[in-house]
Amino acid sequence: MQNVAVASHYAVHLPAPDDFAFWRERARGLVQCDVPPDRVAWVEPGATGDLFGDSPARSERRLPVPPAEAPPVRASQRFLAVARSAALHSDPARFGLLYRVLWRLQRYPRLMEDKADIEVRRLEELAKSVRRDAHKMHAFVRFREVEEEGGMPHFVAWFEPDHHILRAEAGFFMRRFANMRWSILTPRGSIHWDGESMHEGPPARRGDAPSGDPVEDLWRAYYASIFNPARLKVGAMLSEMPKKYWKNLPEAALIPQLIAGAQAREARMVASGSRDRGERPATLEGIGTAIHACRMCPIGELDNRAVMGEGPLAAPLMIIGEQPGDQEDHTGRPFVGPAGELLDDYLQAAGIDRRQAYVTNAVKHFKFTWKGKHRLHQSPGAKEIDTCRWWLEAERAIVKPRLVLALGASAARGLLGKTVSITRARGTPMRLDDGTELWVTAHPSYLLRLDGEAREEQARLFAADLAAVRERLGELAG
Repeated sequence: MQNVAVASHYAVHLPAPDDFAFWRERARGLVQCDVPPDRVAWVEPGATGDLFGDSPARSERRLPVPPAEAPPVRASQRFLAVARSAALHSDPARFGLLYRVLWRLQRYPRLMEDKADIEVRRLEELAKSVRRDAHKMHAFVRFREVEEEGGMPHFVAWFEPDHHILRAEAGFFMRRFANMRWSILTPRGSIHWDGESMHEGPPARRGDAPSGDPVEDLWRAYYASIFNPARLKVGAMLSEMPKKYWKNLPEAALIPQLIAGAQAREARMVASGSRDRGERPATLEGIGTAIHACRMCPIGELDNRAVMGEGPLAAPLMIIGEQPGDQEDHTGRPFVGPAGELLDDYLQAAGIDRRQAYVTNAVKHFKFTWKGKHRLHQSPGAKEIDTCRWWLEAERAIVKPRLVLALGASAARGLLGKTVSITRARGTPMRLDDGTELWVTAHPSYLLRLDGEAREEQARLFAADLAAVRERLGELAG
């Protein structure tokens, strides 16, 4: 590079806080002039000043011009993709960080591949935060209808972004609501779509947006009707829908009371799924005959066959999966497909003889959807699992295992009547109502969906869980 400007300091005043194109053009020229990062200050609109006390006009005049023989600037596609998002972050130091990474890329072209590098990691964090903010905007913008002069409907929404994403995400709303006349107001600015063109406006206040409209009563009723207490995870919900957005969402007013009543509703769902179906069969053969005729949930109405468990009558270990798959449905036997083969390998490695275990599923029929000529697996719902729990309890009452191993969340729910987290439950035995020990681990099909380091880690945990089960079986036998 040409050492033409290292003795000078430069201030670059950006015309807008989200103007990545402007930053990119100025940064390219500064790199070509060999201006190191500690000689450049990037100043956003509204800043009180910069480190070097230059005015915008003076600093722009002072920027050096790259020599004709200056080499091209190196910037990988990965850097550009991350940089475009990171530039929208609200961190005032972001443009300086972008320039430092760009500067280093000239000497280390594969810098972005170094996940241990502090500046690369920080850049990735900024970009991730911006993408998350954009996702929240897509999900939580709520338009309210207002009537303008002439009776034309206009829809107005209020949103409080954490970062400078308004202009970047305007296209998403333009495409999604192309036939509406709408405005999105934020403390950072506003955008307006009249059905043909987009216009920008100044920052707004919460009071500039309407607080509600008649349609919201209908929306609240719909939200309450689809709220599923069996799938409630408060921590995950707050992570995906932080309370800062609640004031803009008509359904948010219902959330506290829905959470408060979730346990009672879940108990009623479990009870309805266990309604009286007469006396349970007294033998495994009787259960096998009965489940073929069961139509207590929609899965039994599909073109499939019930799959009964198999194993010794007094097996010390009972292994429970989610439901039969395509191959299990065809053969009428549990765990004979890819997940079953993987389970056999891990059982053998742990020293557990599958032939001495009773293997079954929480749901007895294969739930699927057609895609062309192929049947694609669908996970059973909470009500379907609770309905089939009656048969699972009948099997367990006959086999009387010393230890039950649940493979996956659906299997655990089939035993407990509630959803549990595999991460929190694994490795810690629980007690069922009759005192039987319950151990919970992942389903082997989960491992089949992973690769690389993620699969290696989950495989290690799965093997450790089975080894612990084998050790505990030995203790119970002694």
